[in-house]
Amino acid sequence: MLRHVTAGIDGSPESLTAAHWAAREATRRGAALCLVHAWEWHPHAAPSVPADMSERAFAEDLPERAADSVRAAHPGLRVIGQALADSPVSALLKAAEQAELLVLGSRGLGGVAGFLMGSVSQRVVARAPGPVVLVRVGGSTTDEHFSAPDGISPDEIPGIPFRDVVLGLDTGRPCDELIEFAFDAAGRRGSSLRVVHAFSRPVDFAAAEGIVLVSGPEPRVEQERAVVAALRPWREKFPEVAVTESVAEGRAADELIGASAGASLVVVGRRIRESRLGTHLGPVAHAALHHAPCPVAVVPHA
Repeated sequence: MLRHVTAGIDGSPESLTAAHWAAREATRRGAALCLVHAWEWHPHAAPSVPADMSERAFAEDLPERAADSVRAAHPGLRVIGQALADSPVSALLKAAEQAELLVLGSRGLGGVAGFLMGSVSQRVVARAPGPVVLVRVGGSTTDEHFSAPDGISPDEIPGIPFRDVVLGLDTGRPCDELIEFAFDAAGRRGSSLRVVHAFSRPVDFAAAEGIVLVSGPEPRVEQERAVVAALRPWREKFPEVAVTESVAEGRAADELIGASAGASLVVVGRRIRESRLGTHLGPVAHAALHHAPCPVAVVPHA
């Protein structure tokens, strides 16, 4: 089976940004790129459909036009365009089953509002069987790298070192899939990996009553040891990746968003679980998707 990265496209600027990010990722992986556009027939065509084209013809033409744009920017990359007559969520979930990675675009709102995830993206991220990356509209190759010296030409930018990959780690559930994805992403970029872990100090009855108990190491020391233990086998598997750990007392979402500034990629986990209301994202992943300024990879795990 052909190894590939898949990007969902709908003709919007954010989906085209996602397609070009996916092209760079496919190149890093030595894989092909598949551009998927899902469409459903409507009795009245959308205003974006030209009067001289059928809805089907327009839907089939869209991924080919996007593929031509990507091929022009990434010569040598195998790009496949597909138009699927299906609901967007269903089509993207099916595409994700066959892909190494699914890439979607997100729209920026600015300020405190953060980034907008449409209903399709939210449902796909929450249910996809594999990793999904949300890419910010307007992002470019330069955003992934440290600042380039004045006068450097665009074709020299890939030679500038990548910004760090940031991993949000919960030592209570250190997931192999999540940690491996982050190490692999850093290794492919030749970047450092920054691991962020936050904890809350437990409140016990004695402390609440004003009784001071001193027993065992400080909570921070315990948490630091847990982080080192969780990362040890992956440091051995990826010896070329430089790793720094950040352990802080506080809200995990706040620590991760702070660390995401200046990163090339943030990696967070999503537990595979069902509830009466269906699948959903945890608060840390939700915060990262809406407020991290860089692309965010959500990796499902048990």
